[in-house]
Amino acid sequence: MNVPPRMLALARSQSRLPALALLMLPVLLHAGGCGPPPPLWLRTTKMQIGTKPFTVEVADTDQTRATGLMKRDSMPNDHGMIFVFKSEAPRAFYMKNTRIPLDIIFLDASGKIVSFKQMKPYDLTEIPSDAPAKYAIEMNEGIFSSTGAKVGDKLDIPADARDPKE
Repeated sequence: MNVPPRMLALARSQSRLPALALLMLPVLLHAGGCGPPPPLWLRTTKMQIGTKPFTVEVADTDQTRATGLMKRDSMPNDHGMIFVFKSEAPRAFYMKNTRIPLDIIFLDASGKIVSFKQMKPYDLTEIPSDAPAKYAIEMNEGIFSSTGAKVGDKLDIPADARDPKE
């Protein structure tokens, strides 16, 4: 059977498309975003806040603390993020590239809540702790109030989230 040269060339070029697409996939995925994707690979732990159980992502490295909840469109109401630092110090957070309104609670090294604040999306105003803090927990706006916890209460910091990785 004689296959016209034009059809043969087309068949050969199409057989290379899947291989070319696979080679280009990492480039396309990297170029398609406006920066790094949310760190969905963060480890999580369970934590009780007031009367409610939460799954909290553990931000315990310089990179994960700096990224926090940036560029996320939502977070389940029973989730949050705990920021773990080496020692107690005055802390301040802002909402650069953070799309969702958040509550933030600051805790000292013993787990005592030293302050509770609300943060607005994209607001670059620093929100300070009212006292030195070793931990900060962010959750969706309004959730902290529903837990029954208040400033002065002591929370049990999970053992696997008590100290930073770096």
